[in-house]
Amino acid sequence: MPNESSVQGNKVAVVTGGNRGLGKDIALSLAEMGVGVVLTYRSNKEEGDQVVEQIQASGGTAVSLQLDVSMTASFDTFLDQLHVLLPEKFGTEKIDFLINNAGFGKAIPIENLTEPDFDSLVNVHFKGVVFLTQKALRIMNDGGGVVFITAAADRYNVPAYATYGACKGAIEVFSRYVAKEYGPRGIRANTVAPGGIVTDFNNAAIRSNPQVQQWIIAQTPMGRLGDAHDIGGLVALLCSDGARWLTGQRLEATGGFNL
Repeated sequence: MPNESSVQGNKVAVVTGGNRGLGKDIALSLAEMGVGVVLTYRSNKEEGDQVVEQIQASGGTAVSLQLDVSMTASFDTFLDQLHVLLPEKFGTEKIDFLINNAGFGKAIPIENLTEPDFDSLVNVHFKGVVFLTQKALRIMNDGGGVVFITAAADRYNVPAYATYGACKGAIEVFSRYVAKEYGPRGIRANTVAPGGIVTDFNNAAIRSNPQVQQWIIAQTPMGRLGDAHDIGGLVALLCSDGARWLTGQRLEATGGFNL
């Protein structure tokens, strides 16, 4: 059950890509804090339903909805579904937090980059995030917040991640504009930039490669790889009253990698 001292009232968060990896732990961490969760999945409904069941088993409230963040034309339909579900499941007509987490990794050297590759990365990691945020802010309560999951690769170079890192860098800039334009409503916007996290991201590129793991650990002052809860817990903090004076900031969650 949620800790009574940390329950966030009747607040609701939308977590994109909440069916697996970092998104799953973000959804679970928010639910543990007492926040209702709407998590999205692109194609794996079973995974989304399993996360919902896990949250409900712990006394929380959650629903899962299909959403492909690369398909901006589907966003109005998604919002229509929210319009029905929010009062029905959560007793409210608005959301309080949007966590832009959904994404994929693809290592492509600049020499090998094609326009379809470029479009797929931009549609998911930049265009989709911008327009989903725009629409979500219209149904967000004053005093809410947006968290953008970016990547440490927007600060330092990771081989073959030029386009991915550039998209994440663009979102970091966009987040500061959200913070500026929506600050008068008490809405805050921050980015979380994970480093080497052991998940299935990019075909488990870190989890399945001991050499990469050792390379990351050797450059990390805290002496270990990250896990999903290192990010989920931080996002939950950003959605708590303890972070109410924090906006327009980039939080790099890497254990100090490459200091």
